[in-house]
Amino acid sequence: MQDSLVVLALTGAIFIAAGIVKGVLGMGLPTVAIGFLGLVIAPVEAAAMLVLPSLITNVWQLIAGPNFRALSKRFGTLLLGICLGTPFGVSFITSGNTQIVTAGLGVVLTIYGAFGLSAARLTVAPKSEWWLSPFMGFCTGVLMGATGISALPVAPYFTALNLKKDDLIQALGLSFTVSSFALAMGLLITGQFQMTVAAASLVALIPAFDGMFIGQKLRDRMPQALFKKCFFSGLLLLGAYMTYRAITLM
Repeated sequence: MQDSLVVLALTGAIFIAAGIVKGVLGMGLPTVAIGFLGLVIAPVEAAAMLVLPSLITNVWQLIAGPNFRALSKRFGTLLLGICLGTPFGVSFITSGNTQIVTAGLGVVLTIYGAFGLSAARLTVAPKSEWWLSPFMGFCTGVLMGATGISALPVAPYFTALNLKKDDLIQALGLSFTVSSFALAMGLLITGQFQMTVAAASLVALIPAFDGMFIGQKLRDRMPQALFKKCFFSGLLLLGAYMTYRAITLM
């Protein structure tokens, strides 16, 4: 009984922390939560528990922004690519062979975070979006299905488009909402998203939203320049943590 209470308290604390990260950066809830939940449960169970918190916090992040219609139209092919790519990756997470892929993602995220903190800048010309958007979406879907993490390559792609703070957060929410829904369908079809896990996922919404609310309040107080520093610092730290966790579990 005591062990169950400790696990419950730790799980709540993990989701609050993950929610704060997501509230500030617009991303990171699955990365933080899966990493720490993996200490006590299997990765596929952690991914299943994250379905509802990820999906609903992403929807909230999406509808809270000012340009839903314009961003949906602009990145429609990217969202289609996510839906097409996710089924290809789901077989990895259901088989448990995720550590090498996760470590690779962590290294790339760390490098990109460091790159963003430097004076160098990566930019994408608007005329290239017509073919880059569906490609980036497909790659994001594959990696989301394989690891439960949907930050790459879509987050660097959006920042390379020089989106403003609010548009970046809303575009990430749009992408992550579709990614979460696609992953939920994949887990449901493979039988990993069962009623007991669904109930735990529903309860996890409470601490996740509490943390996200705190993080949003912190982000609202940040000027654009400070937000960029926090965003790229967050990418670097999340990437380093992903890599460390993956390597130690190999």
